[in-house]
Order: sequence, then structure tokens, then C-alpha cells
Amino acid sequence: MSETRDPENRPEGISDYTGPAGGWGALRAVARTVREQMKASPDTRALLQMNQPDGFDCPGCAWPDPRHTSSFEFCENGAKAVTWEATVKRVDPDFFARHTATELWSWSDHQLEDAGRLTEPLRYDAETDRFVPVTWDEAFARAGASMQALAHADQAEFYCSGRASNEAAFLYQLFAREFGTNNFPDCSNMCHEATSTGLPKSIGIGKGTVTLEDFDHADAIFCIGHNPGTNHPRMLGTLAAASKRGVPIIVANPMRERGLERFKSPQHPTEMLSPHSTPLASAYHQVRIGGDMAMLKGMMKLVVEADALDHAFIAQHTEGLDALRADLDATSWNWIEVESGLTRDAIESMAQVYMKAERVIVCYGMGITQHKHGTQNVQAIANLLLLRGMFGKEGAGICPLRGHSNVQGDRTVGITELPTEDMLERLDAAFGIASPRHHGHNAVEALAAMRAGHSKALISLGGNLAVAMPDPEACFAAVRGLDLSVNILTKFNRTCLLTAKETLVLPCLGRTELDVQDAGPQWVTVEDSMSMVHASRGKLKAPGPEVRSEPAIVAGLAQAAMPHTRVDWTALVADYDRIRDRIEAVYPDFRDFNRRVREPGGFRLTIGPATRTWKTPSGKAQFIAHPHVEDQAERPLLLTTIRSHDQYNTTIYSLDDRYRGVTGRRDVIFANEVDLAMLGLAEGDKVDVTTPAGRTLKGFTLVRHAIARGSLAAYYPEANCLVPLEDYDPASGTPAYKSIPVTICAAA
Repeated sequence: MSETRDPENRPEGISDYTGPAGGWGALRAVARTVREQMKASPDTRALLQMNQPDGFDCPGCAWPDPRHTSSFEFCENGAKAVTWEATVKRVDPDFFARHTATELWSWSDHQLEDAGRLTEPLRYDAETDRFVPVTWDEAFARAGASMQALAHADQAEFYCSGRASNEAAFLYQLFAREFGTNNFPDCSNMCHEATSTGLPKSIGIGKGTVTLEDFDHADAIFCIGHNPGTNHPRMLGTLAAASKRGVPIIVANPMRERGLERFKSPQHPTEMLSPHSTPLASAYHQVRIGGDMAMLKGMMKLVVEADALDHAFIAQHTEGLDALRADLDATSWNWIEVESGLTRDAIESMAQVYMKAERVIVCYGMGITQHKHGTQNVQAIANLLLLRGMFGKEGAGICPLRGHSNVQGDRTVGITELPTEDMLERLDAAFGIASPRHHGHNAVEALAAMRAGHSKALISLGGNLAVAMPDPEACFAAVRGLDLSVNILTKFNRTCLLTAKETLVLPCLGRTELDVQDAGPQWVTVEDSMSMVHASRGKLKAPGPEVRSEPAIVAGLAQAAMPHTRVDWTALVADYDRIRDRIEAVYPDFRDFNRRVREPGGFRLTIGPATRTWKTPSGKAQFIAHPHVEDQAERPLLLTTIRSHDQYNTTIYSLDDRYRGVTGRRDVIFANEVDLAMLGLAEGDKVDVTTPAGRTLKGFTLVRHAIARGSLAAYYPEANCLVPLEDYDPASGTPAYKSIPVTICAAA
């Protein structure tokens, strides 16, 4: 049976998706991307090595691997990430001889990355408007000269993508700190910085507290503000297993997402042959965009009024309950219902499930963090769990769903603009350097410094920074105004085309590829979203002989920028065991690193709340109240940016979004049908979307969707133009991609 149907009068490329998440649609999508990217290459065997003990870690999401992996431990989007990296397509010197930079600027982001893998170091030549090949020595010399010409070290910004390994990220932060800056705008700043900022104040650590095995013991799971079918598909198997055990899965999300409704596992033949799929959400509450805090306060208000508290836990392990009680007492149900878009009955049903359960896990994603009050949202979830002692016991805890497969690990090994003094002391002792002590720039601050002309150099270890950030017009101009832009990448992207006075593109190995250094074949490590650290061993051939590993490129840049460096970069890169020894010296939690990470599955870092140890100033977990002002102002339409199913962050695999019924286009605005009728609009209308400051997204097509009243959605990064750089969470610096006040009207 077809999984899509096309009723009459729906816009072009829009249909209803009727199938489950996963299923035959996922298998067809994997087959198609393998055929398009890898052709008949024998490297398709790489899929069988993904997430296996002797293989490589998926370059996609950070969902953990089970202790006993299957022969096919990967998902549709992980397969896309691998085939996109292991593609047979090449972006070589002949490609750049055929295409000027001006021509490439007219290409879509999908076309740029779909062109293939980079094979040689490049620099931009303004006279010919082309990227031309250079030797590694020349590339390093040019970068080094530009960095040495800076007036001071804080004129350099060191951006890091979450796909970098622990070894590469550790060397990268060492490079920056010996150079003299803590400027680390990284991808965490744009996704889970609210977690990294908010949770330490609540529970003493900025990470999740659960393990994958905890899901086997939970008796209630809450999923708030995330879409596992697209952003972390392997989680669907875990949720399906819980559903089959009869565990209630309570969803709070503005949009109906198929990956939270039902699932058919492509890795289970009997399930694939069955006409049935596994239902996931036992209750689905469509909270209004930005209404999560009101919903959470409503739940907490009910828990407190019912006296369903773990009094012994609260007395022994927490502080601040009185202030939270006072805030909840002052919160009216009228405000809760208006802000959340949910009825009191709906919130009471959620609270009843929470109060009946003995072991509760709350999962959340960027639907919680990417708001101006994102840090407050995270702390409200922690408050809810603390009320009933849901930390430090099997099957319970908080589960932030990270994006890139090592975004958490990069932060653990030093990619932060806010280093602690004890970490800097150990780093300085290990290498004989003098790290700077002042705080550096996060992503928003880095772009502001570049716009103002205070920062002159941008070194990017992966990623597509200018496209990922809000306000592309301002970001593009800021990068173009630099003296130096260095991009360490597997594939060419739009940020490369924002040419500075000196622009270099340096090709690096991907996660799937064999890395050979002086001591022989090397491997790296990553940390998943549940703090498990394990090895990743690439085995495929590099796309060209001039492609180098990320650690080797970082070392080469460091030596060129600092001719009198005190670090023996050559020795570190020759044998990555030496890098891991130094990580252990700087971070005590990595004790016996090289031995433990060689064990199948690796090891887990210390998570204090798992043993009810709270690294807060008082040594206790903190209830943190966030009083609000209740007013009668009409609530504006709020727009959230979303990823399509064929997308991973700024990488767009195709123009399709299967689970939402979109094919071959991204120029759409998802809206509630009742809202459209009240506005005098209808599906298929072309509209302009405008913010109070006059930012406009023009000529997009309305698509009716099961989305909460008062809420709209549009694709990221196309809708980034609606978000000013100044619109961010003041506590974490995370841009407010998920709650943009707008009006819509028929297109001019």
C-alpha cells in the first residue's frame, strides 16, 4: 500500500504521509542514497561497520549504542550521513577550474555539498575568482602568516563542529589556548547550550543522567520538544521496546510528528512483513510554541498540590523548594492554559501519569532549548524531576537529546569559551604553556566581534558556521570582512564562498576513513549523549592522497601560527595514544583512558546525579524558580524553525521531507488550518512572513499541518533570516530559532 496519497487541490509537492516512521520508506531511502552517492562502490560495506565495536561511530546523531550491537546497528539518517561522506563524487582542481566562486554562490546548499568530497588544499584567488590548489606547506604558511599578523590573539575565533573527535578537539583547544585565546564559538552554542548552562546550576552537571539501559526500567517516558524520527532515529527502537512493555510515552510537541506516533523497524524482518506498526505516544499534547514553561509549571503545581513529593529526597538532597512553591502558588491556571495552549484537563492527565510512575525519564530536544527562555525551560524540567526524586535511581532521570555524535565530547575535552581555573592549571602543567584566563566568545559574541571588526580571523574545524547562524545577511558580511578564513572540511559549503582577504579550504578525513600516521593506523574516540566514551575506527580509503586527518591539520596550523610553540605537535599526531594520555592528564575523569577505551563499548564518564552527588556550591541539587509576569496582551503568532527528514543540521540530502508529505521543495510554511481560516488564508496561498522588526520571508507557500494553534513552522536555515543576532537566551547565548514572533499575509 502506498504511504502517501494526494487529495485534490493540495499544493505541488504536498501530500499526506500515511505510513509509520521507519518501514519500507526508510529502506527505499537508504537504497536510493547508496545508489546516488556510492554507485557500485565496494565501500557500501561501511554501513555494516557503523556503530560496531571494531567499526566507526555514526557521524550523525549522538544516540548511544546498545551493549550488544546488532549486525545492522544504523538508521536511515545515519546511512545517509555515511553515504554522503563515502560518496564517489569528487570536488577536485578540475571542478574549480570549471566553476568560478561567483557561479558557485548561485548554487543551492544541497548542490554545493552534493558535488562531492574535497581532495586537495585550496585557496581563493581573487584575480581569477576561483579556488586554486596549493600545497599543504603553502596553506599552512599562509594561515600562519595571517595569524601572526593579528594585533592580539583575541582577534582569532576558533569554531568547532560537533563531528570532531575527542583527539582533534583536544588538540584544537590546546592550539587556541597556547595561541592566547578562549574564543570558542561552537555548535553547542546553537543547540544545547541551555543544557550546559542550566543543568549545572540545578544538578551540578551539564549532561544527561540516564543510560540506555535505564529505558528498560522506566515506567513512564516523557518526550518534550523533539522529533526522533528525523533527528535521532535509533531512539525509535528504544521507544518501541518501551511501548511494547506497556510503558506510557507522553509527548508534548507543537507538531504532530510521525516519529513520535508509530514505528516499524527496518532491522526486524518479521515486523517489516507484518501489516502492523508499533504505536509510540500513548498521549500526544500539542503544546503551543514557547508554551513549555507554562505546561511544566502546571504539572508541578498539580504535583505540589497533591503532595506527591519525595519528602525524604527533597530534605536530604535539595534546596530552594519554598521559592518554587511560592512561584507555583502565584501562577494562575488562566495563564497556564493560554500560554501552553493546553487545557487544564490535558495537563492534569500528564501529571497523573507522572505521579503514578515510580521511575520517570524526561527526554527533550531543541524545542526546549532554542528559546530566549531556553535555560529556564531546562531548569523547569529538572525541577519537575527533583520534586519526586527522579535522580539517582534506575530507570529515571533527565535525557537531553544531543545532535552531532561528539558535540558533548568536544565540550568535555575543552571546547568552551568558559574554562574552569582547575582545568587551565592542569593544561598548563601538562604542556608548559600559559593559557589565558579571561572568558572568550561564544557563537553570538564571535559574530558580533567580526561584524564590529574586532575579530579578524576565523578557523573552522568542520561545520558551516555562517549558514547555521541567525541573520545570514549580517553573518555573511562579517565573514567576508575578515583577514583570514580557514575551513577544515570533508565537503565544500557556502561558508567557504564567503571569501576573506585570505581564504583557505583544507580537506580532512571523514569518520569512515583509515587514518595512518607515523606509528601506523590510528583511531579516535567520541562521547555519546549518555556520556559513554568509545573508540571509532575508520577503514575506508581516503578520497585522495592529499587528504589529511583533523589532528594532523590542527597540528600543522598550530606550528605555522606559533613558530616557537612549546608543544611537540609532531609527536602527538604520530600516535594518538599520546593525545589520549594528555587528555587523561588534564581531565581526571579519563583515568586509564587508553586501556578503558579499548574495552568493547568503552566506558562511562562520571555523572554525579546518578549517585546523588551534586557538584553545586552547596553540595545539593537546586530548585530554581522562574517567576513570570502575567499580562492580558494578545499572544502573537510564533514561528519555529525545523529540520526536514532529509537534512542533518545545515547538510541537506534532498529537497524531500517524507514524514511531513513534502517532495521536491522547502519553500513552505506549516500552519494550523483553523488559524488560516481566521486570517482569511488557505493552503496553497503564497505569503510573506514578517517579524515586528520588519524582517521578512517572502513568497512561501502555506501548507496545512497538524500544528498547535498560534504556531507556524518553516525550514532551517531558510527561515534564519527572521532571527536577529540579538535575539537569544541571555543565560546561554543560544539563538531563539524556535520562537519567532511573526505576522503573515498574502504575498505582495
